[in-house]
Amino acid sequence: MAYTTINKPSNYFDTKLYTGTGATNSITGLNFSPDFVWIKVRSNATHGHNLFDVIRGVNKNLQTNGTASEGDDTSGSLTAFNSDGFTLGGFYNKVNQSGETFVSWNWDANGAGVSNNSGTITSTVSANTTSGFSIVSYTGNGTSGATFGHGLGVAPAFTIVKNRSLGGRNWQGFHKSLGNTKSHLLNSTEVPRTNIVFWNNTSPTSTLITLGNDADVNESGQSFIAYCFAEVKGFSKFGSYTGNGSTDGTFVYTGFKPAMIIIKQTNTSGGQWYMYDSVRNTFNLTDKQLFPNLTNAESTGNNQFDFYSNGFKARSSNTDTNGSGGTYIYMAFAENPLVGTNNVPATAR
Repeated sequence: MAYTTINKPSNYFDTKLYTGTGATNSITGLNFSPDFVWIKVRSNATHGHNLFDVIRGVNKNLQTNGTASEGDDTSGSLTAFNSDGFTLGGFYNKVNQSGETFVSWNWDANGAGVSNNSGTITSTVSANTTSGFSIVSYTGNGTSGATFGHGLGVAPAFTIVKNRSLGGRNWQGFHKSLGNTKSHLLNSTEVPRTNIVFWNNTSPTSTLITLGNDADVNESGQSFIAYCFAEVKGFSKFGSYTGNGSTDGTFVYTGFKPAMIIIKQTNTSGGQWYMYDSVRNTFNLTDKQLFPNLTNAESTGNNQFDFYSNGFKARSSNTDTNGSGGTYIYMAFAENPLVGTNNVPATAR
């Protein structure tokens, strides 16, 4: 059984649903002040995924469904990070269009960040070592083998990096199941790319992430943001599985009841990134899907899962999530640990 010191995962990660007002809109009810907020409109396909964090500051969004540089909506988009949520302005339809329904996924880091001099590049880091999550900003130097500190104290299992300054730059990602020779593109359906220019064929350590000289991760003089996730037993899990092509699909053990999973096929191009959570679907089947690489509205399709007390199981034979012999990476965050230090077991849905 899984053992964790995080008995209440919603103190560190939580999903909130809300309806846009077109006016100042305070989203409350979190058990923490969010440092990373990922928002997607559910009810239309006009707007993409908008990401905000405390290091870059209010009103500054990045979108995972494209290669654009950081936006800065001075008329007001996400205008404040509050003690139990966040505030939205009234003029930014991407996150607060009147009458539209939205979802936000929220993570707790450690406030506005501190300077980290561990690597050859000085970084600004907001790190929560309990939940294994950090936000890191740095300036690229264009040098292969450059390093920056991530502040987690253990090696990240999953990291995504974006060039904030310039458009036309991809979201590059490291995933432990792919290894240090490959990078996945969060904004694309491509198979992971193999090249030394991303991570310099070097895995993250307990203190450092190593970069190649690619413009997506280390262009000289440009500003970057990195979101870094380490595994925490009973709270987060980053791994891979092989599909079996059956509606009685592959079961993936996580050691907790999932609150959120993100899935991507890695052995062939064309498969979308899929996002599911336990708030939009409160019981099985879990089939309300959104796509980080697309602006599509929420849909229910042929890629379905069951969330259990100890993991998740594919309930579709679709090749995007459970094709026979297909390989898939996943990211998962907990609603409840299977068993915590309080010895209270998770229950099935």
